Amino acid sequence: MTTTLEAPKHSHLEESHPDHRIFGLILFLVAEGMIFLGLFAAYLTFRAVNSLPPEQMPELELLIPAINTTILISSSFVIHGAEDAIKKDDVKGVQRYFGITALMGAVFLAGQIYEYSQLSFGLRDNLFASTFYALTGFHGLHVLVGLLAILAVLWRSRQPNHYSAKHHFGIEAAEIYWHFVDIVWIVLFVLLYLL
Repeated sequence: MTTTLEAPKHSHLEESHPDHRIFGLILFLVAEGMIFLGLFAAYLTFRAVNSLPPEQMPELELLIPAINTTILISSSFVIHGAEDAIKKDDVKGVQRYFGITALMGAVFLAGQIYEYSQLSFGLRDNLFASTFYALTGFHGLHVLVGLLAILAVLWRSRQPNHYSAKHHFGIEAAEIYWHFVDIVWIVLFVLLYLL
């Protein structure tokens, strides 16, 4: 007589664990936010103790940054449509919203590069120039990372059943990151171009 051993129905490896990925992402964004706060503080300190005569302070063009701001803020509403789509298991909708957002992010970066090409000052001209390029460049790097995350989600969404109403961390993470990038830009736009 042979006996067979049955595997326990709930092995240790199959136990479900709480998913802390979103918490980890938010913690990461808080850390990134602290870096931006440091850069904001440096810029505001420069403004408070500005030793440049007013005639040497470069004037910034407002049109391109205002267009860029409109594009980036609008993209936050567009990317949010992907969350609504995935809740209905509409992967094609996710692809559409993420595709439009990726295009808007690319246009933003192109606008920033164009603005750099039109500026009358370089990175090393004075303290204002250095802080301007550090702030906008660091933000531009974050837009690029967000754009790559969006493109990664688009690529992975081509696999059948990769994303669904129950499993869509990549979509959610890319959206949260993109909202962070937008919020930082709004603060930057007010500090650099409106004050």
